[in-house]
Parts: sequence; structure tokens; C-alpha cells
Amino acid sequence: GAAYRCYATKEELAAAREALKEKDPKAQFRYPGWWRDKTEKDWPADQPHVLRLKAPTSGHTGYHDLVFGDQRVPNDSLQDVVLMRSDGVPLYNFGCVVDDITMGVNLVGRGRDHMINTPIQVLLYEALGYPVPQFAHLPLMLGKGGAKLSKRHGAVSVGEYRDGGYAPAGLLNYLVRFGWSCGDEEVFSLRGLVDKFDWANCNRSDGRFDPDKLLAINFEHLKSPSLVSDEEYASRLDPFVEDRFGNVDDTKLRSVLPQIRPRARTFVEAAESVDWLFADSIICDEKAKQKFLLTERADHLKGLRALLAEQGSFSATHLEHQVKAWAERDVIKLGDIAQPARVALTGRTTSPGIFDVMELLGKAITLSRLDSAIALRAIALRA
Repeated sequence: GAAYRCYATKEELAAAREALKEKDPKAQFRYPGWWRDKTEKDWPADQPHVLRLKAPTSGHTGYHDLVFGDQRVPNDSLQDVVLMRSDGVPLYNFGCVVDDITMGVNLVGRGRDHMINTPIQVLLYEALGYPVPQFAHLPLMLGKGGAKLSKRHGAVSVGEYRDGGYAPAGLLNYLVRFGWSCGDEEVFSLRGLVDKFDWANCNRSDGRFDPDKLLAINFEHLKSPSLVSDEEYASRLDPFVEDRFGNVDDTKLRSVLPQIRPRARTFVEAAESVDWLFADSIICDEKAKQKFLLTERADHLKGLRALLAEQGSFSATHLEHQVKAWAERDVIKLGDIAQPARVALTGRTTSPGIFDVMELLGKAITLSRLDSAIALRAIALRA
């Protein structure tokens, strides 16, 4: 048969390894095949044993790799690997083949570090009488310095990237593009990847994980409705917003998506960018505060506050009309009003349109934040 019982003890194997080491310290130990040709009459009664593959000792074992092409391995280089432990638990090569047969797997795609296992698995498929699947071995993703990717190089599980605000399509795009090329094209939809993917264009050389490139590709997905629809964007953003602010007004959140999408590289950044809308208080960017709230640039905030306090309607359209009329009447540049107001209301220099911000915040919060900014300016004048 293609397998045999091996009754060699741990002590016998350890002694054989030690003897080889003394003879040649650099030699790799190979099981000597003590039980390879034994028959049932030689089996000791009630003794533990493992099950080993009876690998051929002449000829070659070959298979076609969709990435690396035809592979041929001399059979005399193969070992009689253990297939099943003495307690009946199958080891990797045997379990892998049985699992794939059971699940009807006909294409095995995996890292090139598994190429060493493939000839053994080919022999097992043939011994069990099942068709050998196609194999495709892919380059490995390494960390900085060429070391095996680990936690010290950043997140290493899909769940960590999900929690970090990455879109599934963005992460998939990066991973596929890492081991496969399609000219200079970098960003693909899932449909585009399926349509254009070809094993022949897969790389054979290992590469290094590039978190900056992953972030850039994710950003391309997040800002493009053709890659991540508005509905998907909103549903994936919701848990990040709820984690920061609890339950929020869904209509308000969706109303600012057009302003969020072009700027936020992850859903975490997107949630942070709406602090001004849902947080009880805002933390003002220090540079923005120094530039717009502690200098004469803030001097129009009193007039703006007085104008807004008089308004019955607080719609963006109405407020824009009223503020523009005031600015024209008093010969004030609209930007000299809008930018200090933006910093006062959002704590940052970029936001949705300033009148949309006022409508979304509502009259009470808008006036309260303007009061805080006016007070800052008064303190600066007294200093």
C-alpha cells in the first residue's frame, strides 16, 4: 500500500538523530525506513504506532502550478512523512487532503511556502484515488526588512482592519493587487478584479507589506460611490459613529456624507470628522483657533451672532441669503465671516458649507458656540 505502520519509538528516533548529528552536524535527519517493508506479522501487539506515507524512491512527482509553471520533484528527496499520530489524530498533509476531497476543492491557492508540501499531497490524492486539484502558489507578504509579517509590523488580522475602519473592498483590492499585476491599474471594483484576474499575471517574488499604499487604496474606495455605494458607506460608518456618540440622528449623518467622503481615509476618520455635529462640545484645532478666533479675524462674529439671533427660520438657504445681504451692506468679504464662523462652530477649517453647518447644528447650539468664540476673542484682547 501507499502507507505503513511505524512502531519506532521516540527514544529510537532521538538516538538516530543524535548519531547523524555526530557524524555530520549539517545533515538533515530522514526517517531511516525501519518499518517501511514490514508486514502484519512483524507488528508488535498492543504497541503504539504512527501511520507513515510510503513515498516512492525513484522517478519524479510532478504537478502544474498556475503561478510557477510545471514542477518536478525527485522522489528520492521525499520523506516518509507521518500521516497520523499514534492517538489517531491526522497531521497537516493528510488532514488537508481529506478535507479538500470532502469539500470538493478543485483549486488550491496558498502561499509559496507550502510548495514543499505539494508533492506529498499529490501522492496522497493519487493513493486515495481522487483527481489532483490545480495548485497556485502565491508570493508571501513580508514585513519591513524582509522579515515574516507579524504584529510588530501593524495589524495582522482582517478583524483588526475592520475595526480600524477599512472597507472590505479596499482591503481585498490591496491584497489581490499585492500578488498580481494589471499594468499600471491599482484600484478595482470586485467585479473588475474578477473580470481581469489572470493567474499568469501573478507575481513570483515575495513583497513587503506597505501600510501607506493600503491606506491610499482604501481612500480611493471610500471616496468613490462607484466602488462603495452611499448606502454601504453609511451602514459601515454607523457603528463607528455610535461608538463615539451613541445613537445619533441618522438623517443628519447622511446629510454630511458628501462632505465626509472626499476627505476621510477610513471610517474611523469619517466618524472623527463629525465630532462637531454630534459631540456635546468641540475641541478646536489649536492652529485654527490662533489664526481665526484670537485675532481681528474674529471681530465679525459678534455681528453674525446678533444677525442669527434675530432669525425665525434657520434653514441654510434663508441664512445664506441673510448673511450675504449683511456682508454686502457692510462691505464685508463673505470669507471673512465664514471661516472664523466655521472654526467657531466646528473647531476645524474644513467642513460642509457653513450655512449647512448652522442648519444642522440648530439655532441654540450655533449661538452657544459663537458665544464661546466671542468670549475667547475678548480674553485675547485683555491679555
